[in-house]
Amino acid sequence: MNAVNPAPHRTRQQQQVDELCVAVIRSLSGEADVTTQAGRLRKGQKILPTHAAHLQTAHQRDDFRSFRGAADSIALGLQYTNPVIHQKYCPILPVERLIFELLEQLRVETMVPDTMPGMRKNLHHRFEAWSHDFYFAGLTESATGILLYTVFQICWSRLTGQPVLEKTEGIIESTRAAIAPLLGIDLLGMRRHRDDQAAFALHARAISDIVGEIIRSDSEESDDAKKANGKEEQGKNALRLLLNFDNDETDVITVAASGRSKVLDDAAHGYAIFTTAYDTQVEASSLVRKELLKEYRDRIDQRIAALSINIPRLSRQLRALLAFPQRDNWSFGEEEGYIDGRRLAQLISSPSERRLFRQEQFKPNANCVVCFLIDCSGSMKAHSERLTVMIDVMVRALEQVGVASEVLGFTTGAWNGGRSHRDWLRVKSPASPGRLNELMHMVYKDADTPWRRARADITALLKADLYREGIDGEAVEWACSRIRQRNEERRILVVISDGSPMDSATNLANDDCYLGNHLKEVVGRQALPGQLEICGLGVGLDLSPYYKRSLAIDLQQPINNALLAEVAQLIGGRQRR
Repeated sequence: MNAVNPAPHRTRQQQQVDELCVAVIRSLSGEADVTTQAGRLRKGQKILPTHAAHLQTAHQRDDFRSFRGAADSIALGLQYTNPVIHQKYCPILPVERLIFELLEQLRVETMVPDTMPGMRKNLHHRFEAWSHDFYFAGLTESATGILLYTVFQICWSRLTGQPVLEKTEGIIESTRAAIAPLLGIDLLGMRRHRDDQAAFALHARAISDIVGEIIRSDSEESDDAKKANGKEEQGKNALRLLLNFDNDETDVITVAASGRSKVLDDAAHGYAIFTTAYDTQVEASSLVRKELLKEYRDRIDQRIAALSINIPRLSRQLRALLAFPQRDNWSFGEEEGYIDGRRLAQLISSPSERRLFRQEQFKPNANCVVCFLIDCSGSMKAHSERLTVMIDVMVRALEQVGVASEVLGFTTGAWNGGRSHRDWLRVKSPASPGRLNELMHMVYKDADTPWRRARADITALLKADLYREGIDGEAVEWACSRIRQRNEERRILVVISDGSPMDSATNLANDDCYLGNHLKEVVGRQALPGQLEICGLGVGLDLSPYYKRSLAIDLQQPINNALLAEVAQLIGGRQRR
């Protein structure tokens, strides 16, 4: 979410921080439908705007307390800001709106209950950290920048009762002396009406208008003077980043591309398939020579041995996440528990005997199946070796826990449509034909085959010419239909991909979002609570536009115990969402 993490690439650690902050927001505000998706805060299906300047400029180097301060502030905004009143008084001009948005956010930050001193400290820390960033970024070197900074400082000081920041007090002194008489009455009014949003907004709007007018008056200098004052122009260019309120729908991290498909929306019968005549389902090992599979297996064994992966520890982590206690037997001769009728005679013969009870014995039982569905599109080819290592280790660890596992893959039978596309051309290319390629669904390991028998077959993932294009939606449906036939109580599908669905022939004949929208529809229909869980494991990408439960990993780095533990958390449902 941009209020907490505007970094271009979100790390696994940052994902965890985001989720903790979102949990704080939900808890404090009482808004249960607040989530983070695609790097942005959302309330329901809508992006939750956070226009206050001090909530938009967190850096990846920020400490957790700063992120927590932003979360606390957003929660207070949800709780105490009436959006209708806010919209009524909010200015349209960018400078005025920048000031008004920040003042309203500072108002709600004064609503911290006295029973939460930690929250007050978090908010203070956040504003102080942002102020230092503002100053050290050189934004105060222009007349506009120092004016805005001074206004922010004195308004914050007046509302919170805290002195302005000591490190920059001397820098703002002359500007504060010049504008204080102009703002004095409204500063007093803001503090007096902190509990009344509408009355407060009148004074916040007045301050915004005064400062906006000063800035516009100062800007009416000659072109020659502007050119001579390079720092002024540089400062104003930097400040324009704070004045951009039109990017609410812009994702600020690397996420899977997503959009609306007009073709799919307008289709009377939804998703279409031109022909299924060439679709195939194959055993992946049948596509690779046995000698080559043996070479692949030797290579993977060497890689795993060199990584020193602790498989027993991973198994224990998976057991804790997936297994539930189940009564297995009784323990007799206990000093407490249920009375054991067979030992009552001992109570007569030996009144001091206390071991007359029995207790239930429980053992963890993982009544679960996990299916790994791997995107075998061309771009995944670069990750095939580390991906194979990760899958092999996870399958071994799951088997030690007693969890059945399946490894599936999906690709196309050809590039650029193949025989399906040629058939479409023969019938004069009718409009909106739907999917225009031949599917190839591959089984690397089925759920009934133990790892020892499938260990060579799994390494067919290394066969480079099996990676072509990807039609994710139909693959997810196929994988779901397989694991729904299983008898396990808990069924989990893990989709591993590095991008949005992509088939060039289908996209050209329909539109770019056709396959992506179908994937969303399939996931929404198949992922039913208590029946089937679907999560996305993004390879260098955030897949949250498609999967509510998702994790981004970096397979450019060697597989290690920490990464495997995070994948285990994702599978267990105690990571992210």
